[in-house]
Amino acid sequence: MSGNALPIDLDKPLYSSRLIDTYVKYIKVHLSHVDINTFLRSANMEPCEVADENHWFSQRQVNTFHERLRSITGNQDIARQVGRFAASPGVLGQIRLYTIGLIGPAKAYEMIGKYAMNLTRSSRHNARKISRNKVEISVIQNPGVKEMPFQCENRMGYFEAIATVFNHTLPSIEHKECVFKGGQRCVYEVTWAESDSSFWKRLRNYTAAICAGALGVSVSIDPSLTLSTLLPFSALLVAMLGAYAYRKELRELRNANDSLRDSTDKLLHQANLNYDRALYLNSIGSALIKNMDMDSIFAEVNLLFEESLHYDRGLILLANEDKSKLIFRSGFGYSDKHQDIIQNAFFRLDKKESRGVFTVSFKEQKPLLISSLNDIKKDISSRSYQFAKELGAKSFICCPIVYEGESLGILAVDNVTNEAPLLQSDINFLMSLTHTIGISINNVRLFDKKEKQLKSMIQAMAATIDARDPMTSGHSEKVTEFAVGICGEIGLSKNHIEVIRVASLLHDYGKIGIKDSILMKSGPLDPSERDEIKTHSEKTEKILSHVNFDGIYQEVPRIAGSHHERYDGSGYPRGLKGDDISLGARILAVADFFEAITSKRHYRDPMPTGEALVLLREKSGTDFDSKIVNAFLSFYDTEYSRRN
Repeated sequence: MSGNALPIDLDKPLYSSRLIDTYVKYIKVHLSHVDINTFLRSANMEPCEVADENHWFSQRQVNTFHERLRSITGNQDIARQVGRFAASPGVLGQIRLYTIGLIGPAKAYEMIGKYAMNLTRSSRHNARKISRNKVEISVIQNPGVKEMPFQCENRMGYFEAIATVFNHTLPSIEHKECVFKGGQRCVYEVTWAESDSSFWKRLRNYTAAICAGALGVSVSIDPSLTLSTLLPFSALLVAMLGAYAYRKELRELRNANDSLRDSTDKLLHQANLNYDRALYLNSIGSALIKNMDMDSIFAEVNLLFEESLHYDRGLILLANEDKSKLIFRSGFGYSDKHQDIIQNAFFRLDKKESRGVFTVSFKEQKPLLISSLNDIKKDISSRSYQFAKELGAKSFICCPIVYEGESLGILAVDNVTNEAPLLQSDINFLMSLTHTIGISINNVRLFDKKEKQLKSMIQAMAATIDARDPMTSGHSEKVTEFAVGICGEIGLSKNHIEVIRVASLLHDYGKIGIKDSILMKSGPLDPSERDEIKTHSEKTEKILSHVNFDGIYQEVPRIAGSHHERYDGSGYPRGLKGDDISLGARILAVADFFEAITSKRHYRDPMPTGEALVLLREKSGTDFDSKIVNAFLSFYDTEYSRRN
């Protein structure tokens, strides 16, 4: 190997699955006794990979495939025969797919460099026209590639097939130079017989020329005979030959058009499928990014699966916290009976001997397409096999949900009534989907972690205030309980309740700036001391505004700092009135007032509950929003009383 030569990589994807698909179709027609699935797997190929037009195989796989095929057939010329088979009627081989619509073989051969790129990455093809029915094709291997002689034979079979697409006989091929015989490249000189229509057109033209010459001579000898007999006869002969040539040409065009229509339909179907899937991935990505809890993510996935995709059923299993087992989290398309089975099922991850499909996919982080349950019966545990049988599974795809190298769970889909086969392209799509799901799950976990940190910080801050005065210990928790109860009564959203919960816990945090001598004074406060106490609301908002509350928590400082505002405008610190006071602050005002008057303070005893409820009703509509007061009374009479 020269210093500049690239090393040979036998595992690099080089050959389109469409080339192997032609072999498979040949085997089905001529070697029907061969078990295709078993044969493919012996060459490290999967049936779904062959069926997927977007899949590419390596040189090693192709070498193994051909060696095994030649071994079971004993046919040394099998590669060339398969190449010719690509043009067989009803097969729609790759030669037909790429030469349709090119009218004649000359144009098809000239375009060979372009359509060969869609079938192989191992070499470059160039064609040069020599004459009307002869071309020279040169093939140069790309660096780092080591083709085998059978591929040269297969290539010649394809070149022969090109001419037969247009209803021609096999062309003659002269292999003028070959890399396997010391050449720098492979050079093929291809000569083909002309089409029937071309022959009859040329015969018509020659006949017309001969007739014209004969008529020229005849008219000088016997004008009368020429005009009465020879001219009409010549015209009729030329017209008949022309009509016959035209008929032949129409038939050839019709055949080419039929092939074009078949291929166009196929390409359009694939384009539409790719477009729909791209739209789906965009939709689900946009939808999932908005959700910050697991249940919402899985509900969104299920909804989009049921509305947009062509899978009958699907499920998501996630690993538990210690990664010891996979547990059902979500599913769609299952009957009630099957739903009970999967909800109660789990799959062990902590046993080395576990051989279930879900476990293997999770641990090895690779997708699996099971074409038939019977194909894997001997490779999986009896428990996994029985589970699949109980669900009525026939074939299914299992894809790992992975984020930054960490396995999080698996997504599995299958078809029960839908007869469309599951393909490698389905795996490609589902792996893109599980990547999006993995990102969303990680985002939720980060959000939950951040939320737990925030909650612990808030609890610590609230405890700091309560710790200053044992007599008011627990005040923040009780106020929070009342405030959350009011929220439930008026039907606020989960996020809104969470904001008010946090504001309730921190509503008195400004008291950290009040002197102990005032805060814990046993007697009545004088006016200046009362004014000092009132500053705690403003101090609360100011201190909390320096905390980085983001997202839904941005309103916490404002709500907490406004809990002494009154509905009639008599409160502090801003003297806000009515709906100018935020809903959260109006709720917090009622909760704080009731808890404060029913609790013991240094300067007074607690007010009896009955009197406190009467007082609260009296202040409804003046100090407090009547709707909030009614909600509190409803909560207190039912839920709170039941709890306590």
